[in-house]
Amino acid sequence: MGSHLLESLAQRDIPVVILLRESSDRSFLRQLPPQVEVRFGSISDPASLAAAMANATDVIHCAGATKARTIEGFYEVNQVGTRNVVNAVNAHPGIRRLLHISSLAAAGPGTREKPVRESDPPHPVSHYGRSKLAGEEEVRQGCRHEFTIIRPPAVYGPRDRGFLPMFAAVKRHLRPTPSAAQRLSLVYVKDLAEASVEAFLHPTAAGGTYFAAGSEVVSSRELASLIAQNLKTWTIPLPLPTFALWPVCLLKSIQAAITGKPDILGLEKFPELRAAGWVCDPQRLTTELGIRCATDLQTGIQKTISWYEQNGWI
Repeated sequence: MGSHLLESLAQRDIPVVILLRESSDRSFLRQLPPQVEVRFGSISDPASLAAAMANATDVIHCAGATKARTIEGFYEVNQVGTRNVVNAVNAHPGIRRLLHISSLAAAGPGTREKPVRESDPPHPVSHYGRSKLAGEEEVRQGCRHEFTIIRPPAVYGPRDRGFLPMFAAVKRHLRPTPSAAQRLSLVYVKDLAEASVEAFLHPTAAGGTYFAAGSEVVSSRELASLIAQNLKTWTIPLPLPTFALWPVCLLKSIQAAITGKPDILGLEKFPELRAAGWVCDPQRLTTELGIRCATDLQTGIQKTISWYEQNGWI
């Protein structure tokens, strides 16, 4: 997400300072535009945030933890880290607006028949979702400047590793077929970056919370089949009943405890895997701001496959 945001800002000739940890992966930042300055620090280090925001006019907060070794790890990054960002923004009177990238997980599950809307009471089902909601509340209750909150669903596209295992499995002729009829909203990463920047710059978006998602709703089964069609390959169904995912999540949690390296799958993820669906309604973004995530699923998957193949990921 971060590198795509940076590219979207650079295309508009907006001077940007980016905050990186010393350990950050910079593989997608090798050729930075001349108007981009790199400063080092962390959202867990308030002093570094104060230095990073020197002379800033606006702030985009897109850092977050999607996996953690402990439950507390989610809150340390997604809530306390956001609180540190908000405090740093408040300390700089010249900052106009804070854009906070949250998640559909903060709102909770939704189905095709009853998609989640921004006006619905949040009902997150995982500590990841609860920590993202807690981060949103840090912004709403603590930020003394203008702010806008964007909630994306699952993100796919170039440079994404979250959906990479599904693409790689299909490339190896295995087509994941979950037994649950869970439906998903998705967003193509370049659409998300563009929508976020447009909302960030929109004069009437202050104080608003918006879902940024494509209009199509798809099941994991349908997604795997669409990937196979675009790869033009034969596949063998790989049944993945929901009850069988719990032992996998348990194993991943044990591995994380032993190695110290958290995995996106784990016991914390299981409540999200067994939810009825992850569908949101992005209409408010279009109605109020005139912004759409317009890339259809077929085109997005084609572009994702092309990038994965060109870069040797599949």
